[in-house]
Amino acid sequence: MKKLSFVLILALLSCSVCLAEPVPDTAGQPIEAENVYMQIAIEEAVEGITLGHGGPFGAVIVRDGEIVGQGHNMVLANNDPTCHGEVSAIRDACAKMGTYDLTGCELYTTGEPCPMCLFTCLWANIGRVYYGCTIEDNALIGFRDEAFDSLSGDREQLGDYLVCVDRDACLELFALYTEMEHTIY
Repeated sequence: MKKLSFVLILALLSCSVCLAEPVPDTAGQPIEAENVYMQIAIEEAVEGITLGHGGPFGAVIVRDGEIVGQGHNMVLANNDPTCHGEVSAIRDACAKMGTYDLTGCELYTTGEPCPMCLFTCLWANIGRVYYGCTIEDNALIGFRDEAFDSLSGDREQLGDYLVCVDRDACLELFALYTEMEHTIY
């Protein structure tokens, strides 16, 4: 069944599935986010984990209702520990927009940003970050964000800069990732 689902995911990705359509998980049930941008972030993440690029982290950057950048974790594909989903999306948006300043943009990501990504979002002037799974959820699938998070201070200082949305859908994504063969880093 796992092999069949993996083939199904690959087939859907290679057939340019409409981004509004849900991505199937290994049980054949769709992963459906309520927010359209989180849905696209999940699809980015599925592409990345299917290709073995890295962890289940996809991100989308939106400005005035238009997607201006997107990406997924490329740590393993690029042998680059800084190439998280948020960083990939920021690089994509900056290249497309011809700027380093993403004022007026919002970022949607499948996992709460690690300290590096959080400060990169702030540095890029992204106005708000919407995330699915929490830092604690990230730890449950083998990521060590919590260890570094304690070094950077209290996230409560950021007020409503970080907003959790579609956690259940992103937890389904994390479940898909744990079922697949993957490298822990």
